[in-house]
Amino acid sequence: MPRTNGGLIGKRNLTSFGKCTVTSRTSTGTVCLQSGTKVIDYLLIAGGGGGGAGQRCGPGCNGAGGGGGGAGGVVASVTPLAGPDIAASCSVSITIGGGGAGGTGPSRQGTSGCNSTLVACGTTYTAVAGGGGGGGGQTGGPATPAQNGLPGGSGGGTGSQPYPASGYTAGSGTTGQGNDGGVSSGGESSGPFGLSGSGGGGASAAGSNKTGSTGGGGGAGVSTNISGSCTNYAGGGGGGSGGNKSGGGSSNGSPFGGGLGGSATPASGPADTAGTVNTGGGGGGAGGGTASTGPNAGSNGGSGVAIIKELNKASGVWNLKSQLRALQQGTWPNFFYNLDYLVVAGGASGGGGSGYYGGGGGAGGYRASGYGPSPLRGSALELSLGSYAITVGAGGAEVTGCFSSPGNNGSDSVFSTITSAGGGAGNGSGAGTAGGSGGGAVSNSTSGGAGNTPPTDPPQGNAGGNAASGNQNCNGGGGGGGATAAGANVSRSGGPGTGGVTTAGNGGAGAPNNILGPSTTYAGGGGGGVSRWPSGPGGNSPCHTAGSGGAGGGGNGGSVGPAGGCVATAASSNTGGGGGGAGGRINPSSQDVGKAGGSGIVVVRGPSAVTFAGSPCDAFTGSTHPGGDKIAKFTASGTLTIS
Repeated sequence: MPRTNGGLIGKRNLTSFGKCTVTSRTSTGTVCLQSGTKVIDYLLIAGGGGGGAGQRCGPGCNGAGGGGGGAGGVVASVTPLAGPDIAASCSVSITIGGGGAGGTGPSRQGTSGCNSTLVACGTTYTAVAGGGGGGGGQTGGPATPAQNGLPGGSGGGTGSQPYPASGYTAGSGTTGQGNDGGVSSGGESSGPFGLSGSGGGGASAAGSNKTGSTGGGGGAGVSTNISGSCTNYAGGGGGGSGGNKSGGGSSNGSPFGGGLGGSATPASGPADTAGTVNTGGGGGGAGGGTASTGPNAGSNGGSGVAIIKELNKASGVWNLKSQLRALQQGTWPNFFYNLDYLVVAGGASGGGGSGYYGGGGGAGGYRASGYGPSPLRGSALELSLGSYAITVGAGGAEVTGCFSSPGNNGSDSVFSTITSAGGGAGNGSGAGTAGGSGGGAVSNSTSGGAGNTPPTDPPQGNAGGNAASGNQNCNGGGGGGGATAAGANVSRSGGPGTGGVTTAGNGGAGAPNNILGPSTTYAGGGGGGVSRWPSGPGGNSPCHTAGSGGAGGGGNGGSVGPAGGCVATAASSNTGGGGGGAGGRINPSSQDVGKAGGSGIVVVRGPSAVTFAGSPCDAFTGSTHPGGDKIAKFTASGTLTIS
């Protein structure tokens, strides 16, 4: 139950949510507010800019791609771009801006979208149209320079640049509404290279610059719950490609309504696509053409949208919106809720690679209240209404180095005052690395990495397993530590040299937790890898055994060699498990590397009276437990809003 701190406001200290009406307008018109409306929340998005045209190139050359269109500007009273509320008791006039046209023919430059406006009680709110993407240049018949992106709510990306190689600028975004487009760089005057356009800007990120012959991705947009469900808006369009490469935007602007950049012609990749209607997404830039084809047309930007949410209050009774405003002004009694949490950091990758085995990766730090095993339960957090940043740590990346390379640490996960430390990496030659849980060691009796680093109470993890004495060519790696147990040490029998029998360390067990309802185990350590060095007739010992991953997503260690065996495995995503250590080998065809750690997770659980909202949409899942408790789950970094 919440507690209050302060005096009374109005005739009675009661909460009235009143009537709440959400109206979405996709075309120009007037909204008549419900009787008694005192304040509205709003989201206003302009039309996105059209993508630039792709241009042909000279003989033997695949041409230059166009820049992606910028997203329409965003004006809102809701997070993440929060402006002032509208105090209104009148009708609201709305104009919805259309998306700009894609560039074609000689003009090549995409057209900017149109502004969207909202007029309430004599005040006009304007979302600025997204800028058009620049057209690609050409090197022959005659040579034509590339074009800049146009400014707007978010700016358009530049077209690709066969010549000159520099001097171009991206379209600039409008402060508080969007971001700049990307810039294409470099240039070849001839040859079969082709060049690519850059991405258009999005509401929360700039467009990406082109990379080689691959178009730059459109900038990411924003997510909001104003309509009642988490929805994405205002992503930038991807830049078109040259050189038979695929276009950009698929991982950035497109989830937020931005169009995909097109592939060069001829190519097996997809054509550019338009920005999604009523999202303000920028249109995709076209791929470059060949000497025998004309310019490829860019795609249109997406139209804008307006959403208003009316909040009604009666005299002497205060709705939630009124409470929040009074809270901001310091005149309303604050509300606090006791919230349980699960915060698991990213697990580390296992060590070793390209010939030598490695220790298992340590699990990410595990911290929880209320629903984990009792020795590991911390205290619930008492938090007020408002927005809180959520960080979900990434797992340590797979090993890319040669021979006895160390693994990579996991990244921290954070919620409010709770920080869980990333897992410590397994080694490929020496001691394990310290972390939330420590990584496994390799060779000559070295020690596993320390767990619970930095220290927390209750502890967030355990140490990695130790290495055994003996020749590195015939040995194994210790297991990575887990939330409830240390990684197992390496076991050897038969003495040093190639004739011994080795069992690598298993990963330490993770911790079960039922904060989501069903019990799930998190933060298991990765298993250690084992050598498959020759030890007798046939050149491969059948008695060497790799370590298993600990319960809670830990990956298995590897045991590869000329007689078979298994490669190491990565940890499971969103468990914070440690990756498996590489298995040793004696032949290049059976190489193994230390595998990636699992990403972390953050879960928050509160009483039925609380409301959770989160963004972005692909990171946050909200649910209600059968008992009535509210649950917020984050599988990637974002923002949690408590109301």
